[in-house]
Amino acid sequence: MQPKSVIMCSLEQLKIDLKGLQEASVVLEYDLGDDYFSALDGSQLEHGALHVSVSIRKMTGFFDLQFHTEGVVTVSCDRCLDDMEQPIVADNHLVVKLGDTYSDDDDTVTIDENEGILDLSWFIYEFTMLAIPIKHVHAPGKCNSAMTQKLDELSGAVRSSEEEADAPIDPRWEALKKLKV
Repeated sequence: MQPKSVIMCSLEQLKIDLKGLQEASVVLEYDLGDDYFSALDGSQLEHGALHVSVSIRKMTGFFDLQFHTEGVVTVSCDRCLDDMEQPIVADNHLVVKLGDTYSDDDDTVTIDENEGILDLSWFIYEFTMLAIPIKHVHAPGKCNSAMTQKLDELSGAVRSSEEEADAPIDPRWEALKKLKV
């Protein structure tokens, strides 16, 4: 079983005719770039370079798909809003069955038996989105310094020790400090 490698230029190449698979096991490989992300409607990601390997095993009554994705996508930093490269490494599993109508439940997808075509484009995108951490920030010291400085200036939590020593404390807060002990 030799992997078939495809350089992406169209989403049509991500459509697989499951009924037409001759071998019991097939490995497909895709190199996805900016054109892939721009071709997807509603994509939050616009730039990236991904290598996706899809292993398809034909079983009795269903197809077992294993996805392995590696690469980088461009996201905005939560702290300074500049673009940053986010590494992606993900392994995902999908079970596909042939049935009367399309349905998508958990890790099982049912596609129309008469058609037998599975479009991998949105599944790959969703798996990529799930691999992006909730919080994405530059490494320490790599954020846009002008934006970081402006954030520090506008932050109400940043006060110099001199300001804190000179500022009078409300007596109610002073009473609460005693309870804290």
